[in-house]
Parts: sequence; C-alpha cells; structure tokens
Amino acid sequence: MTEAIVTISNRAGIHARPAALIVQTASKFASKIWLEKDSDKINAKSIMGIITLGASFGTRIRIMSEGADEAGATAALQALFDSKFEED
Repeated sequence: MTEAIVTISNRAGIHARPAALIVQTASKFASKIWLEKDSDKINAKSIMGIITLGASFGTRIRIMSEGADEAGATAALQALFDSKFEED
C-alpha cells in the first residue's frame, strides 16, 4: 500500500469540479484508491463519496492506493491536490 497526506489548498475546497477531477484521475488506475478524512474512508473513484467528505480549505486528506500501479496512482492524485485542482 502506498500513502500520502495532502492538504486542500484551493479556497473553495472539494466541490463538484475537483471531485470530478479526482474521479477521472483515479479511474485511470487499476489500483484500489481511497481518500480518508478523520475517520471517514471513501472510494476515490466515487464522486458521491468524495463530495460527502465535506473537505474544505485546509483539510488534511490521506490518499491510500493498493494494487499494481499504486505508486503512480498516489503520485497522480497528490499532484492534483498540489496543483489546487488548477483553480488558482
């Protein structure tokens, strides 16, 4: 399993557009990918799951990937968070 912790740095947090970008990125990988906030753990390939996390500016999220391409999956999602979902 590969993990990374990211902080949401775009002012609007995770709303519909960033959630869709997360799902699109995660869906490119065969690995199982989860996002964890506090005690909530959701499938990163589920747009409804991501939106229900209620992740706002400054929230810390743990990305967890497991599978053949787990390192690439974690790195791709981490890069997406680091780019502020291309919103700023």
